[in-house]
Amino acid sequence: MVFACILGNRSRSALVRLAAAGAFFLSAGAAFAGCGQSMEPGRHALMIETDGVARQAVYYVPSSYTGKDKVPVVFDFHGSNSNPDGQFNRSSWDKVAEKNGFIAVALQGSLPGKTAGTYAWNVPFVAVSTAIIPTGAAGGLDEIAFIKQAVETVKQDFCVDPARIFASGYSGGGRMLSAYLCSGGEGFAGAGFVNSLRAGRPVETDGKWGPDKANCSPAKPVSIMAFAGIKDEQNPYAGGGSAYWQYGFKTAIQRWNDLDGCKGSDDAKTLDGVTFGMYGTCKNGARIATYVFANGTHDWPKPIVAKQAVLAAAKDGAASVTKVAVVAAAKPAFDSNVDPAFRMWDFFAKADLTDVVAIAAPAKSAVAAKSGTSVASDCASQAAIEGMPCSISQPNTMRRSGQGVQDAL
Repeated sequence: MVFACILGNRSRSALVRLAAAGAFFLSAGAAFAGCGQSMEPGRHALMIETDGVARQAVYYVPSSYTGKDKVPVVFDFHGSNSNPDGQFNRSSWDKVAEKNGFIAVALQGSLPGKTAGTYAWNVPFVAVSTAIIPTGAAGGLDEIAFIKQAVETVKQDFCVDPARIFASGYSGGGRMLSAYLCSGGEGFAGAGFVNSLRAGRPVETDGKWGPDKANCSPAKPVSIMAFAGIKDEQNPYAGGGSAYWQYGFKTAIQRWNDLDGCKGSDDAKTLDGVTFGMYGTCKNGARIATYVFANGTHDWPKPIVAKQAVLAAAKDGAASVTKVAVVAAAKPAFDSNVDPAFRMWDFFAKADLTDVVAIAAPAKSAVAAKSGTSVASDCASQAAIEGMPCSISQPNTMRRSGQGVQDAL
């Protein structure tokens, strides 16, 4: 069963039920009413009217949702040449939502992608590369207004805690999320970025590229967790690349460090080719955390399968605080086998700074595993490696490659 929520001029959204025999409207009284009403778990279609245009999205409801308790929300922004379903497949935010009992929402950009059924974001003040959308494609819509309306719609239609609404963006989606925050857009208590963090449009001054300071004025300091790969050729770690990119990851982090009023150093530590750092003393309780992969490319990072199983076993165990402390003392205080969505959720959900870096508890299982990080490939390349068609289904315990998200930027 698929539901679509359409926001109009009424105070509450009208609910549309799409049945096999056709579509029919339920009365306004049966519409979503925020708290007090349960919902069918799983993925559902969502339409949000902004400036007279019905915009598309997909949301995920965890099986634990009852409509009685206010739950957090995470918005998931897809990369260029992708779509909401493809982004969930890539990021697994819906799996994280199921495990942790929150709602995940993936919005859809307004620009057409290079293949049918894919899209890109109309990032303000940045020329769109023809590597992202087809040559001659029509311009996009007001994405800032769309995101603002989407946040309000979610607060109205679901039983959510408005203080625990977060956002995550991959590639072009992260550039869009950066632009939203820079525009003064509110509603997100924290934001995560994979191969995508920006701090204003790029400008060149005296031969050096950097963020336009006048182009980024956040409403307030915001906690940020950002991931980057040194071997990323689409959005280069050191800067350069397409016109929309130019300045590097370190420059973006430094600018956000200034915007959030952070003090001290990030106390960076490196393990297995992954460097973790965090500025924990910023204004308004904000924090800035970074993960940099020495061998990381533009793909969404994922843990290697063997170690992922060990970490899962550890999370299911009841390790004592003493055991965790021993592990922390023996190794750098972070896990190098990083899954961005799970790591961002830990970062978003825990106010205690000692808890935001995911120290693994001892596993009950004696399964041997190599440490390290692999990367999620697109469906086509995964099929070539495994000799499988792109339509193959994968076990729920594994990262799902994003079908329909090839060449996502």
